[in-house]
Amino acid sequence: MGDRTYPIYIGNNLLQNAGKYFIRHHIGRTLIIVTDENVARRYLHPIIKSLKKKNYSVQTIILPPGEKLKSLETAGKIFSQLLLWNIERSATIIALGGGVIGDLAGFVAATYQRGIGFVQIPTTLLAQVDSSVGGKVGINHPLAKNMIGAFYQPAFVLADTSVLRTLPKRELICGMGEVVKYGIIMDRQFFEYVERYLVNALAGDEKILTHIIERSCELKAVVVSKDEKEGHLRAILNFGHTIGHALEHSGHYGFLRHGEAILYGMIAETQIAFELKMISFEQKERIEQMIQRIPIPSLAPLKLKYSKLITAIKKDKKVKDGSIRMTLPLKIGKVSLPMSVAEPFVQQSIEYVKIFGI
Repeated sequence: MGDRTYPIYIGNNLLQNAGKYFIRHHIGRTLIIVTDENVARRYLHPIIKSLKKKNYSVQTIILPPGEKLKSLETAGKIFSQLLLWNIERSATIIALGGGVIGDLAGFVAATYQRGIGFVQIPTTLLAQVDSSVGGKVGINHPLAKNMIGAFYQPAFVLADTSVLRTLPKRELICGMGEVVKYGIIMDRQFFEYVERYLVNALAGDEKILTHIIERSCELKAVVVSKDEKEGHLRAILNFGHTIGHALEHSGHYGFLRHGEAILYGMIAETQIAFELKMISFEQKERIEQMIQRIPIPSLAPLKLKYSKLITAIKKDKKVKDGSIRMTLPLKIGKVSLPMSVAEPFVQQSIEYVKIFGI
């Protein structure tokens, strides 16, 4: 990514020493931390303490948790606060939290005064392996997810693995959705590693999780460095997301979390690949068996209607000239570039995943 290349620091107890990384990267003295109430209770104090030791001026914006936060309304409230504080272009916004906070704070950083400084400090497994890396920032619209946003790279990412000790198991499950995806789309050996150590990872084994975070970031960086703005190759990272986002939307972003929806999306889109004779039954079964080992909520309470799902799918930003386009698996470790998929295959896959998710 040329001059937009940035480091990802991964390790234990980085939050208590956050200040030294800001000094290392010559970050300006005015910092605004955007976080949510849950994260603030656990991690805000040590970060502020470290930053103030390095003579930084720190303001905080603490928001309620939840995917519904990722809205134009919330972004507007943050803009208003920045203006009331007379925040200048030399300031830096710190996203302290999971993917929702990272996307929202990054969108604000990208657009306030046409762009101010930005640093990612992800506190969930999902954010550490995926959403904090690659520079995609944005907000949701009531009609579709992530349709308003930008590509905006942070100065650096600080991924403290010690925060994973306090994560609820459901947050680890959500992170595994993107982790499994990386193995399927580009690294069979990594898929096999996750297969072997899945129970350990879900139990919070820090050594296993550290390797998973490192490898996931490496794999995503390979793709993003070649295609920062999703002109071609980066689209493979969307495997499972076309149907996954529609499933998220069907639960109003409250019933299914992102990683859980992506796990179901990968089942549906792998089924499409099988029906199109792109992937063998054995490989399809292996993907399904891996996902079946991850305890994700049943889809039954959603009472999914195809008409509503297909409406959401057709509003997805990956649709081109009215054609539904998906990245589909060829085998574990290799996927196609985006290709058009006829609607009957989409409908069939949704019926399949509904049965799978009972």
